[in-house]
Amino acid sequence: MAAGAVAGVGMAAVQDRTAGEVMDDGHVYSDIKSRMMAADAQGFRDTHVEVYDGNVLLSGAVPDEQHRQAALMIAHTYRTVHDVYDEMLVGQATSLGRAAHDEFIITQIRTRLIASPRVRAVNINLEVFHGNVYLMGTARSEEELRTAAEIASTVGGVQRVVSFMTVRAEPAPYYAQNTLQAPPTPEYVAATPDSDTAPAQSGTRY
Repeated sequence: MAAGAVAGVGMAAVQDRTAGEVMDDGHVYSDIKSRMMAADAQGFRDTHVEVYDGNVLLSGAVPDEQHRQAALMIAHTYRTVHDVYDEMLVGQATSLGRAAHDEFIITQIRTRLIASPRVRAVNINLEVFHGNVYLMGTARSEEELRTAAEIASTVGGVQRVVSFMTVRAEPAPYYAQNTLQAPPTPEYVAATPDSDTAPAQSGTRY
């Protein structure tokens, strides 16, 4: 738990997420993987799990429909999970050669994302299976979101690119947040007396 806390703080220091958000995703990821491995380690050997901002992506392969349904059921049991994206391929196990090629594609995409001044690569998580590229994370604009997908599509061996990224606006500086969140200026108006004999009073209306 201590190591997980340190890792969460470290990731949040560079990502546009808080340490709590990173750690929550990490806990959900660990629980899902642990339960899948406990159910059938061999059957879920090629099943990939990605968790970002409370959304779960299941990709890779499962041996049959029963394993696919089991993986979905496990992912849906967490109250903190918003959406579960099903990209699992049934009956398409991978080989060592294919897995190595997918890792090479990940390296190439990651290198190009880091080199691009139009993308904040640290906010993007990658999964690749049989040349299918899955992007999860956040972008600061629609343009950045599209750019990330375009960069991934230019790497050799990529069959298709599926983006589950969302746009999260860059947080305002602290001083700007204080200005934006300042309460409205009260409007003081004279209260109308209930009767001719009631004294005039002052009140505040927001």
